[in-house]
Amino acid sequence: MSDFTSNFWSLYVAGIALVGIIACLLLLWFSGKAKAMTANDNSTGHVWDGDLREMNNPLPRWWVGLFLITIVFSLGYLALYPGLGTSPGQLGWSSKGQYEAEMAKGEKEVAPLYAKFSGMSTQDVAKDPQAMAIGDRLFMNNCAQCHGSDARGSKGFPNLSDADWLHGGSPEKIKETLTLGRIGQMPPMAAAVGTPDDVRNVAHYVLSLSGSPHDALKASLGKPKFAACAACHGMDGKGNQTLGAPNLTDDIWLHGWGENAIVAMVNNGKVNQMPAQASKLTEPQLHVLASYVWGLSNKAGSAIVK
Repeated sequence: MSDFTSNFWSLYVAGIALVGIIACLLLLWFSGKAKAMTANDNSTGHVWDGDLREMNNPLPRWWVGLFLITIVFSLGYLALYPGLGTSPGQLGWSSKGQYEAEMAKGEKEVAPLYAKFSGMSTQDVAKDPQAMAIGDRLFMNNCAQCHGSDARGSKGFPNLSDADWLHGGSPEKIKETLTLGRIGQMPPMAAAVGTPDDVRNVAHYVLSLSGSPHDALKASLGKPKFAACAACHGMDGKGNQTLGAPNLTDDIWLHGWGENAIVAMVNNGKVNQMPAQASKLTEPQLHVLASYVWGLSNKAGSAIVK
């Protein structure tokens, strides 16, 4: 990694740029000084198609002029813009600075629109067609890559259109999740559960909690071993939203269903991350997006808080 944190590559690229400019100057100088051996008619002796002769004439002035303009432009560009090592250039321009300036301009232009929704409750925003159209665009640009365009998620990515929430589905919790992000961690629990057979018995007990097909005998043997999991999921298996521990009784499987999937989870654990959006979206945008997500599982804009 030291190659990417030192100045070597920036100096390397700057050196190539300067060598290219110097090479153009040397080419012009040599072309003006070098004398080719010519015949009496000023030709080089090369003939094509019977009568097409190569003459030893100097470069046209307009061609030389273009070379000189290119060189002057290149030197001026390197002086004004970043290009020589770590030098920021005389103008102090950067792609990051331009991006931030354009973002600030865009946010200023749409600020009056978002101001309309800032004073409204989540429930009221969720009923506003204009706000929901904006929320839909925000969702498509920032959330759909993981949760899908229909917000129903996929394996490893929660469904946002149902009533099942890992950290709570209230407007406040949804906004908190969007703003700060989440890191969900299921530690490997095989050592705490016991033998491989114990792990499979626990898997069948977990399946029994949601009424899924299971082996009743193995489930009965796994119930005592489930105590190792109860610290997060609770003795009743209904989870803990404070910890983000899933409810195991609702037959909703985020990382896959069945004995083998549960055994793999117990043996290997799992880490999931929801990235924070605070650095990408403004506070008014987060409010509209949180209202949109809340509305996905509260279609009628009801006051039901899950």
